[in-house]
Amino acid sequence: MTAKVFSNPRTSIEDAYERIQSFIRRTPVEHSNLLSEKTGAHVHLKLENTQITGSFKVRGALNKVLISGSKDAGIVAASTGNHGAGVAYASRQIDCPATIFVPTVIAEEKLSRIYAYGAHVIRSGEDCVESEAAAREHAETTGALFISPYNDSHVIAGQGTLGYELVEQIPDCDVVYVALGGGGLISGIGHYLKSIRPHTEIVACSPINSCVMHQSLEAGKLLDLPSLPTLSDSTAGGVEEGSITFELCQAVVDRSLTVSEEEITQSMVTVLGAHSTLIEGAAAAAVAGCTKDADNLRGKSACVVLCGANIPVNRLSAVLNDLT
Repeated sequence: MTAKVFSNPRTSIEDAYERIQSFIRRTPVEHSNLLSEKTGAHVHLKLENTQITGSFKVRGALNKVLISGSKDAGIVAASTGNHGAGVAYASRQIDCPATIFVPTVIAEEKLSRIYAYGAHVIRSGEDCVESEAAAREHAETTGALFISPYNDSHVIAGQGTLGYELVEQIPDCDVVYVALGGGGLISGIGHYLKSIRPHTEIVACSPINSCVMHQSLEAGKLLDLPSLPTLSDSTAGGVEEGSITFELCQAVVDRSLTVSEEEITQSMVTVLGAHSTLIEGAAAAAVAGCTKDADNLRGKSACVVLCGANIPVNRLSAVLNDLT
């Protein structure tokens, strides 16, 4: 399965790291006393929430942009936030214009972050599916380079650079918990970690309200399913038909579990209180998955990937109010 995407996953990801390392932060790892006590394991947090643009998405965007080079017609993407900011930042590094299509309803904080990196923003469609259709049409008619948030081998290799860092930071890691949406992040991390330590367990964590890839993996085929609103909005929604990430996830995901909105909310507050660091819903889903999986963790070395920090202020306020 892997050969269809990567002739050599380890080499592709190491090359990606060499390519992007001067443009990103090597995000730190921090031991979590609280999660270690809750699970009986040695739990570390990979603080990717401190990454430039506030999300791992910039890694994949940079790798794709740096490989492709500057385009006269520019670069185009569709996003509700993190991917758009990553593409905008990456495009700026090579002085190439970026156009980001966003839904007509988008959090102002996320919109401001995209604007901050110099992108041209076009509001189109009521959701990201419609925005992406408009972005693809724009790419076809103008010749601009379209960058998928996950369905692209160069993007996946870029996300895999997070795994490259983890191998050096936690060399004895037994289990890694990663939020699962389209599958780009977990595919990249999983393929690199397993190329070094084949027995490292990769656990996918999805909000029960929107777990299309989770259910697809259980069914053995990619499904077209509806989703409910979730605090883990950056993992929400469907998976593109024919996405390369489905087979990649099949190859590296050892277990896939779901978490409730209440568990996501509590995990967000727990990390904020114990580590004084802000995380978004997708990162909290991975924390919730680790906490929920305590019976399988005792005595092991575990890592939770905190994939991002971008949560609108009004949503954060609502989360905190719900718990007071």
